[in-house]
Amino acid sequence: MTENEQFSPEELKGALKAFKKRLRILRRDDESGFTRSAMSGGKRSSIAAVKPPDQFPEEIWEALESMGKIKYVGEGLNELVRQ
Repeated sequence: MTENEQFSPEELKGALKAFKKRLRILRRDDESGFTRSAMSGGKRSSIAAVKPPDQFPEEIWEALESMGKIKYVGEGLNELVRQ
């Protein structure tokens, strides 16, 4: 059984959705004006990689990486691969 067959399509989809949500929340927080001066303009977030959510096993992230959905960039961080 390969890594991709170990998980159902629903599990893989749910894990990827959770990953995207974490990335989106961290980027939005980085872009928010609440952490900087009230007079400063908004800026584009430089966050490209995040630590995957803990509620999914490490093997599911490895399966998504082998499918080309995410990319491991080191130190426990993954980034979303643009399709």
